[in-house]
Amino acid sequence: MLLGRTANGLYWMSRYIERAENMARLVDAGLRLALTRTTDSIEEWKSVLVSAGADRTFAGSGRELVDTEVIDFLLRDLSNPSSVMSSIETARSNARMVRTALTRETWESINEAWMSLKRMLARPVDQRDLPSVLDAIKRETALIRGAFHGTMLRNEIFDFSQIGTFVERADNTARILDVKYYVLLPSISWVGSSLDNYQWESILRSVSAHRSYRWVYEADYKPAHIADFLILNRRMPRSLAFCYHNILESLDFLAENYGVTHACHATATQTAERLKTATIKDVFDAGLHEFLADFIRDNNRLGDEVAAAYRFY
Repeated sequence: MLLGRTANGLYWMSRYIERAENMARLVDAGLRLALTRTTDSIEEWKSVLVSAGADRTFAGSGRELVDTEVIDFLLRDLSNPSSVMSSIETARSNARMVRTALTRETWESINEAWMSLKRMLARPVDQRDLPSVLDAIKRETALIRGAFHGTMLRNEIFDFSQIGTFVERADNTARILDVKYYVLLPSISWVGSSLDNYQWESILRSVSAHRSYRWVYEADYKPAHIADFLILNRRMPRSLAFCYHNILESLDFLAENYGVTHACHATATQTAERLKTATIKDVFDAGLHEFLADFIRDNNRLGDEVAAAYRFY
């Protein structure tokens, strides 16, 4: 059986790699959304902070609420544990701790990403360079994922890493979708307008779902379709249903390997089943915000239960 400390390192390594990429995608979405505003674009950056779960940390940082400060806080600020630089630092620290559990290619891709981003984010990013920097962050994390998937044995090391990745990804997708409904849209009068469509398009881009959504729905930006795509579509790699299919698969492999199930298995099974059997009408009838809030709470509980079951200490 894998040592709890090693399992913990693999789980959090993967969560923080995913978090670094998600943060870059959120900043990219904020940049696109701010460009749609002729006035008060700072509202879009407020919504990005809320979606990142960093609004309170930012408020306590003493920074001024302007776009350059928000971007710097989300990309470079080491006092923000979810910034891209903090995330990649923590991911590398965990990877170094479990170095012997990783292939050479995986470790080198993480280390090279850390060195590259450290150089790139050594000073505040000029607004003109921001798109290329965000692309570079996404590219570096994609290279890590490619090395990991291409070289790692599919054993418990792989499973703990997968659980970390998909718990983090599910949390991110749920938060983005929730914020869109309750923060991003400036007024009910904008619903169905070109601004509303552009905002939806930007949110889809932030979770790498823009082109795949158009393949399924032919660019018909309807809230119910987008919610269905990001919550229930099991072929969409950042949907809640896809994430839980993978979490459950990895937990099932762990149960098979170790010959025991835990509370986390029941929680993941219930959530996966709910996402498999629900329709988007069921979700809207119950209230989208309530559904997502319950999901985020249960997803956090799953993370705690995995840590307790496999002794992450």
